[in-house]
Amino acid sequence: MNAPDHLFRPRHNAARRAESATFWVFRAATYFILLCGAIVFLDIFVKGGRTVFKAEAPFVNTTFFTAAPESLYLFEWQGRKREMGDREFRAFKEQHPAAASVKTESYVYSAGGIFPCIVGTVLLVVGSMAIALVLGVCAAIYLNEYARDGQFIRFVRLAILNLAGVPSIVFGLFGFGMFVIFFGWNVSLLAGWFTLAFMVLPVVITASEESLKGVPKGFREGSLALGATKWQTIRKNVLPYALPGILTSSILGIARVAGETAPIMFTAAYVVRDKLPWDVARAGDFFFQGVMALPYHIYVVSSKIPQNDYTERVQYGTAFVFLLIVALIAASSILLRHRRRHRYKW
Repeated sequence: MNAPDHLFRPRHNAARRAESATFWVFRAATYFILLCGAIVFLDIFVKGGRTVFKAEAPFVNTTFFTAAPESLYLFEWQGRKREMGDREFRAFKEQHPAAASVKTESYVYSAGGIFPCIVGTVLLVVGSMAIALVLGVCAAIYLNEYARDGQFIRFVRLAILNLAGVPSIVFGLFGFGMFVIFFGWNVSLLAGWFTLAFMVLPVVITASEESLKGVPKGFREGSLALGATKWQTIRKNVLPYALPGILTSSILGIARVAGETAPIMFTAAYVVRDKLPWDVARAGDFFFQGVMALPYHIYVVSSKIPQNDYTERVQYGTAFVFLLIVALIAASSILLRHRRRHRYKW
């Protein structure tokens, strides 16, 4: 004799089977995306690791991190095939005058390192995020704490959301027309900073405003009831608790700013620059000079010169270092957010 079914036992009907199938479709799509991303990153890490790391001590290709990009020269000398960068090859010819007539094959940007590109990328990310966070947090404070809800404010919020969907090439053309030509800043760090900052502002403003909304109103009311001014309330009782969310917006901004090529191609990046940013005659010139950058370097090496096995090493090595730098900057923001969240946990 079969026991009667329990009243609350789940029954397998068409709706539940459809729900289960939908769940597995979503789950499979998520795992498929993760698998594709893992394959891409694994390919970069494996091929880029061959450029960045070495089999012998010190196990790291320090030249790749400390030198500037150079042309690679291949030639045979005394029965041996040699590979030398531009500077090393010129020194070799001075020591061996007979090498001046040797037959060589040259490959652009296939030797040396990417140190100027690393410096330029870090400067662009740090400068643009500093500007974006200052302007974005100020705008979020006004929209959430001071502005009265009305048609104009709703229009402003809609405009901010629309700006988030504008392609980066449009921001690049805007920065070129506004900062490079109209303001006369030329191709410079300052033009790149403001162009990238304006590009990431919608993300910063939206995330910061949502963080401010998440702070309980009781914090504001209690501070105002004790006689604090509006600004004192915001500065002492609202911003500290909204800071973890604001730092989250900085992480999202870093990921977009660091990977953009089009905006810096128009406003800040050079293909080759012999001097480092701090090699200037006057301190003010630091802001009005262009820099090399990792995403633009990858673009040039991958699409603007003939492809071969030697350029492939540089491409994957540069991509490896680029991902590592973005991860380090984002990890710093995550750690800072984690510390602030524990400090102001409520």
